[in-house]
Amino acid sequence: MKVLLVNGSPNREGCTHTALSEVAATLQKNGIETEMLYLGKKPLAGCIACGNCLKTGHCFRDDVVQEIQARLEEFDGLVIGSPVYYSGPTGQLISFLNRLFYATEGRMAGKVGAAVVSCRRGGASATFEQLNQYFTICSMPIVSSQYWNSVHGFTPDDVRKDREGLQTMRVLGQNMAWLLRCIESGRRNGIEKPHYEPRLRTHFIQDKY
Repeated sequence: MKVLLVNGSPNREGCTHTALSEVAATLQKNGIETEMLYLGKKPLAGCIACGNCLKTGHCFRDDVVQEIQARLEEFDGLVIGSPVYYSGPTGQLISFLNRLFYATEGRMAGKVGAAVVSCRRGGASATFEQLNQYFTICSMPIVSSQYWNSVHGFTPDDVRKDREGLQTMRVLGQNMAWLLRCIESGRRNGIEKPHYEPRLRTHFIQDKY
């Protein structure tokens, strides 16, 4: 079993990385393989609504989004980490997630997901809620912890002093490892993933009678 942890901060080893590393270390202690993906500092293109991915299964742009789309079957779980920028996730991360999830919505179903947020002071709850929306639209079980998954601090050293925050990260790692093992045990014992109805897409505009 393997979990992909996405570092959506422009700082490779900043506060978000510190929080994600605590989750990763706990997963590894529980026998779960991990991989950390750093999105970097360069701009990442957003979705342009071309619809090409609906035909090919992947975004037309040859970048990190397409790379992860091609490797999606390797991962049983996904942890998304972001610092707080104006009470929301970073722009690079939102561009990455919009394109990743739109093209692979059906393939995300059944994978477990969790969001991790780092902030200096405020905005953590709003950012946390926004990231969780990606999981809930794709039939992904969300892994919880003992508190909302956030750490506080202006520097990685600050975060390392946030004892409750780091404990929350460790509990998150334990819960994710436990859930992944439960799913794997069920699979070995013949419990299949749900079979879903064909997806309905409606809107709220109605013709006048």
